[in-house]
Amino acid sequence: MANMTATRQPVPWTAPTATDPVATTVRLPGSKSMTARALVLSAIADGPSTLRGPLRARDTELMAAGLRGMGAHVSTVDDNRWVVRPRPLRGPAHVDVGLAGTVMRFVPPVAGLASGPVTFDGDPQARLRPLGPLVRALRSIGVRIDASDAGGLPLTVHGTGEVTGGEVVIDASASSQLVSGLLLAAAAFEKGIVVRHVGPPVPSAPHLRMTTQMLRAAGGAVDDGTPDVWAVQPGRLSGREWGIEPDLSGAVPFFAAALVTGGQVTLLGWPRSSTQPVDRLRQLLHQMGGEVTLGTDGLTVRGTGSVHGLDADLSDVSELTPVIAALAALADSPSRLHGVAHIRGHETDRLSALSQELTGIGADVTESHDGLEIRPRRLRGAVFKTYDDHRLAHAAAVIGLAVPGIELNDVACTSKTMPEFPALWSAMVAGQ
Repeated sequence: MANMTATRQPVPWTAPTATDPVATTVRLPGSKSMTARALVLSAIADGPSTLRGPLRARDTELMAAGLRGMGAHVSTVDDNRWVVRPRPLRGPAHVDVGLAGTVMRFVPPVAGLASGPVTFDGDPQARLRPLGPLVRALRSIGVRIDASDAGGLPLTVHGTGEVTGGEVVIDASASSQLVSGLLLAAAAFEKGIVVRHVGPPVPSAPHLRMTTQMLRAAGGAVDDGTPDVWAVQPGRLSGREWGIEPDLSGAVPFFAAALVTGGQVTLLGWPRSSTQPVDRLRQLLHQMGGEVTLGTDGLTVRGTGSVHGLDADLSDVSELTPVIAALAALADSPSRLHGVAHIRGHETDRLSALSQELTGIGADVTESHDGLEIRPRRLRGAVFKTYDDHRLAHAAAVIGLAVPGIELNDVACTSKTMPEFPALWSAMVAGQ
């Protein structure tokens, strides 16, 4: 088994404090979720595909490299136009998953279609991320996999060039990606697939809708009409042009800056209709004191000068939890965030990390099994650990707008989804 990825050196960073309301427009890279799905669907399609406006970041480059290693032609030379030409998939190959849930959960089902062994491993923390349900599901439809004693990374998929498919029962309460990974590759299985979820609710439902919508756009026959059941018929997917939307999750800290400073931030290029959960985000920001409008120039958030606490079930938009928690720590009333027990298995245990770091700067935080209660207090500058987690870095940056002396022990972790983040953030605060 190949060695895990070498440790990256941390880059300390002092979050800039805003002296005036921010007023800016930002044009952000493409959605990580859409880029990852488009790459997988393109790699198993019948013809070439292009991705317009993809996200170039660590997660998506690892995805491209993994598919390329198995034989697909993936050209990422042009930042704004990636080209994928499917080829027969083969091993031996090695996939470095880094710390990317999309890579570790979307690529193993594709590796079952390869001829030969494909090994998977990544950053040390990646070995702790939930993968066992996917491994068991793939074994149940005829894929031979060697996994760690814990049922996850490092693992080897012994591809035979075909996957039988059929019916799968899975507990996907730890991550919707466990279902999406099976569905994305299923049209190439001999019998397609029927996935039945049994267990607590599957989180991040908008991401599952994105998966089924993109599958249909590629020509896949998908039935998701029965709750907790998804069926994909065997068939051929078509190569196509994918227009990748701006990354809504990446925009959230910038929108939060409008609330914290009483300013205005516009995300340029936002589509009239979206596969991302913009309506839910609009509702949350409105509850916390923001005004959200969609105009011809993009999606605009205006702060009203106050940030309000809220009681919110974030199970469908759990990626937003760190930034919402940061806003809650700066609010004028207490907040209760719940429904996100599964984010303990993300890049780090996000609930524990948020509780510890917010407490460390003066907030009054109670951690529950599935969320946080945050009672605002006077905050103070201190070192804010990011735990190699880009969302924790975003949360720290938001707090730093209002609290001088917030020092991130590592801002380079933002390269996972937005390498430009420190520069974009500093420029926004400086009014550039």
